[in-house]
Amino acid sequence: MKWFANLSTPGKLLLAFGSMLLILGVVIVVSYQSITNITSSFKSVHDQQFTIAIELHELRSQQNYIRGQVLEMILTLDKAGQQKAEKNINEASNVVEGIIKNLSKLNLDSKSLSQLNELKSHLTAYRQIRDQQIALIYEGKREEAEQIALQTQDDNFEKIRSISAEMGARAEDEVDVVIAQNQLDAAKAIQLCLILGGVAFVFGLGMMFLLHLTMASPLLEISAIAARIADCDLTTTVAATDRADEMGAMTQSFKRMTDTLSNQIREITDGVNVLASSSNEILVSTSQLASGAVESATGISETMTTVEEVRQAARLSSEKAKSVADSAQRVVQVSQTGKKAVDDTVATMLHIRDQMEAIAKTILQLSEQSQAIGGIIASVTDLADQSNLLAVNAAIEAAKAGEQGRGFVVVAQEIKSLAEQSKQATTQIRAILTEVQKTTNVAVLATEQGTKAVDGGVKQSSQTGEAVKVLAESSMEASQVASQIVASSQQQVVGMDQIGVAMTNINQAGAQNASAMKQAEIAAKNLNELGQKLRKIVDQFKIKGA
Repeated sequence: MKWFANLSTPGKLLLAFGSMLLILGVVIVVSYQSITNITSSFKSVHDQQFTIAIELHELRSQQNYIRGQVLEMILTLDKAGQQKAEKNINEASNVVEGIIKNLSKLNLDSKSLSQLNELKSHLTAYRQIRDQQIALIYEGKREEAEQIALQTQDDNFEKIRSISAEMGARAEDEVDVVIAQNQLDAAKAIQLCLILGGVAFVFGLGMMFLLHLTMASPLLEISAIAARIADCDLTTTVAATDRADEMGAMTQSFKRMTDTLSNQIREITDGVNVLASSSNEILVSTSQLASGAVESATGISETMTTVEEVRQAARLSSEKAKSVADSAQRVVQVSQTGKKAVDDTVATMLHIRDQMEAIAKTILQLSEQSQAIGGIIASVTDLADQSNLLAVNAAIEAAKAGEQGRGFVVVAQEIKSLAEQSKQATTQIRAILTEVQKTTNVAVLATEQGTKAVDGGVKQSSQTGEAVKVLAESSMEASQVASQIVASSQQQVVGMDQIGVAMTNINQAGAQNASAMKQAEIAAKNLNELGQKLRKIVDQFKIKGA
């Protein structure tokens, strides 16, 4: 059984059908030989015994006909009738001679040949006596002819009939023997064919069972497993086999295929689960990032508004600083005028009384201008405080912007530093103006006392000259500080413009980032849907260990 299972499929088919064809060939050969023998035997019987029996039967028939025609000639008185009967006798006699010749050509045994020779002699005698009878009939001696017919010819006729009947009977017996033998041979051939047919039938059933067991059954099993695999059921197990034929190779290959498919489906399932989980996390993250990008874009927009406000404030601060610088320039000019007036006062002390009212007016104007400068200084101080506050706010907004706002922090720090410098400069100017106010008060007292004593006036004029000198120097310093504030304010305006451009770029980048995050969110959503679809697909498969 195992050796048959290990045969290749062509070997199994060749063995099965070859054996059947061999048995069929034996049956055909046996049948052919039997039929050939029977046919040959029948041909021999037909050519020999049947011919003998038929020819002898024909011979007896012709002899009976001749005998009847002779008797008819005896009874007929008509010459024409007698001649016609003679003619018929001659024709029948020729037929008899032909039969004798045909029988002589046959391959007869010794007994048949002896009887044939005896039959010939009796036929010859019968023919000779018959010729004598015909002559007697023509001579009118019908009684003699009749007497011969009833005696001598009757004996010859009986011998001819007896010999031919015996030869015919023996030929028929031989035919019966041959037929019986042929029937026996045919029965044996039929029996052999039946035996071989039974053997072929049993062998065919056995081969059918073996082919079913070794080929059809494994194919049905594999077909059933394939149908279950087609229904996404991979839990089935293909039994291992040690067969060395194509079915064994196919079973092993099918087993490897199912195992590989199960492993691949298991790995795909794990990958799909990871993909679904990761895509879900990516979707959540991208949604959060998209929301953050929108909030960041909103914050950047608000920051741009704040930067625009700071830029406007910086421009206003620059304009105010320029106004302060102009005022400081005028203070310098006034200080220079005061210095010249003090010089004139010292040179013309004798005329001080006449010029006292003019000096009083000048000092009064100086006091008013000092107060105006004090207001400007207060404005510059407020401006510096506002710049400082704006710098702090800008630094906070830059910190919110993260890495993109780092450059803005530097600009905010620079603005804060310039504001602090402006505040310190205004403090110094305020101190100088305080000194100037004190000096103007002293000048007022000096003018009041100038009328009392010229010496005191000269001394006071000298002090006033020194004070005016100090005032001129302080005014010069204030003018320089105001120029620096103007330059710083202009730098602040330029920096705020740059910040505005940078924030515009940041706003555009934020908008692009928000759009990209929206697309990423859509892609993540599609990826999540794909992961869910793949999970539904792989969930249809049933695998071992799942």
